Amino acid sequence: MEDILYAPWRDEYIKGKKIEGCVFCHISSHAKEDNDLHVLYRDEHCFIVMNVYPYTPGHFMIIPHIHTDKLEDLPSETWLHMSALAQKSVRLLKEGFNAKGVNIGMNLGKAGGAGIAEHIHMHLVPRWERDTNFITCVAQTRVYSTDFDKIYQKIKSLIPKYIDVN
Repeated sequence: MEDILYAPWRDEYIKGKKIEGCVFCHISSHAKEDNDLHVLYRDEHCFIVMNVYPYTPGHFMIIPHIHTDKLEDLPSETWLHMSALAQKSVRLLKEGFNAKGVNIGMNLGKAGGAGIAEHIHMHLVPRWERDTNFITCVAQTRVYSTDFDKIYQKIKSLIPKYIDVN
């Protein structure tokens, strides 16, 4: 007998509009579509966007506007700005989203595990004790306990309190 796990809400990801070229450059250059693209914040150096295939609820990324796959070529000013946003984002996730911990990471290059290797990005993954269970290990499936759009709206509402929006 074959087990099937249904997730009909993911239909929009599969059937949705396909983005040609670098998805992060598309998001960077389409500020008028921020709500549809789930952008939480943007400034002159980078933007913060929800991960539409999250590891846990509230997983988002900090992404420079500069298209590069080489962290070592990123201007120091941009890297320092991303780091400052990461600090503020950790506070947002812990205090505003009640995360008990946060994983921060960058997968550089395809060999380094990057799903979108052509444009560097920093993941912030909120964590809670016992937030994984047998289904992740046995069925290679993640259980997302709440609505993605509700989480997007919640985190977006926290941005003005935790990240300077000037």
